Amino acid sequence: MRLHRNLVLAVIRVLDGIFNQNLYADKTIEKILKHDKRWGSRDRGFIAETSYEIVRWKRIYLKIAEVKKPFDYQNLWRIFSVWAVLKGIDLPDWKEFKETPKRRIKGKFDKFSKIRKYRESIPDWIDDLACKEIGERTWEKEISVLNKMAPVILRTNTLKNDIDQLQKTLASEKIITNKIKGYPDALKLIKRVNLFNKDSFQNGLYEIQDASSQLVAPFLEIKPGMKICDVCAGAGGKTLHLSSLTNNKGQIIAMDIYKQKLFHLKKRAKRNGAFNIETKLIENNKSIKRLKGKIDRLLIDAPCSGLGVLRRNPDSKWKLNPEFLEKIKNLQFDLITKYSSLINSNGKMVYATCSILPSENELQIEKFLKSKEGKKFKLEEQKKISPLISGFDGFYMARLSLKETC
Repeated sequence: MRLHRNLVLAVIRVLDGIFNQNLYADKTIEKILKHDKRWGSRDRGFIAETSYEIVRWKRIYLKIAEVKKPFDYQNLWRIFSVWAVLKGIDLPDWKEFKETPKRRIKGKFDKFSKIRKYRESIPDWIDDLACKEIGERTWEKEISVLNKMAPVILRTNTLKNDIDQLQKTLASEKIITNKIKGYPDALKLIKRVNLFNKDSFQNGLYEIQDASSQLVAPFLEIKPGMKICDVCAGAGGKTLHLSSLTNNKGQIIAMDIYKQKLFHLKKRAKRNGAFNIETKLIENNKSIKRLKGKIDRLLIDAPCSGLGVLRRNPDSKWKLNPEFLEKIKNLQFDLITKYSSLINSNGKMVYATCSILPSENELQIEKFLKSKEGKKFKLEEQKKISPLISGFDGFYMARLSLKETC
């Protein structure tokens, strides 16, 4: 591989935004990629994939480069040089690469790779917590899988086509996919391509959604005509799936505290041809009172640590801290407790997270079932999805229903 200076400079700018300004990786990369319209797909791929890889292995790269925050221009180049040397790339005769200690870099990598927190590039506190909650042997295997690049998975929008039709349409756009056993609407890309400028995407024939995430909406056991509420809808990935499963029949109320996310959901719904979705901004408790006892199916896709989706969000492990995790767990319990009152006597609700930690998952459900509000409910089924076993994101989901009353 030959390094091109303008592309390397773009990566350096991305790293500066993520490491020094604490910006989100995806947003930072998206912004940088708009900088030069002359970049082709290969150039854009180099910038994005290299940036994500350096972010993913940040801890061991910083250890080898012997740099600490704040990272000045020279330090960012040193981090990049570590990546390049370990990838076996010949360094050009640029001033930034002068006196790069190639042998020492490789020697340090061999040394630090014997220590898990460096080898898997994970903060100490997350490593300790995960060992405690799921066991060291399991965590050792899970974090190894979570450090691999996530595959690109599509969910067929069945409001507009079926999976066979979609696969043929994609093939006509030179996008080759495979079906995934056990995931009726999922297609896996064989080769990564930019999908957003394709007619198939613009026409709403599919959404990009991990296979594990595609299991959540069906787990709610919905039927066309039901009144469904998604209380943490965000930009609406699962909301749109719910609309497909109802075939646009019934009502889906998508709620969130972020106005911008709901605005984005509206745009996606229009592209998908999903017309039974109503968005509601959560500003106070009135939204709960008005819907109390009126919902057939309730989805609580709760905010969480995101430890099950580190493959696609590698920067999140550097933004997490123990205090934030405790706040999130309190919020999770608060959401279950407050919104459980929305379902009617024959209703059901699903609590879901993209975490692999029991303290965010089954232990939250156990705690809820022992609470005053939770004693009215029974656990019908729960499902834990391991990245190691499934090959996809880590997820948890629990379906609960009201107990029968005499």
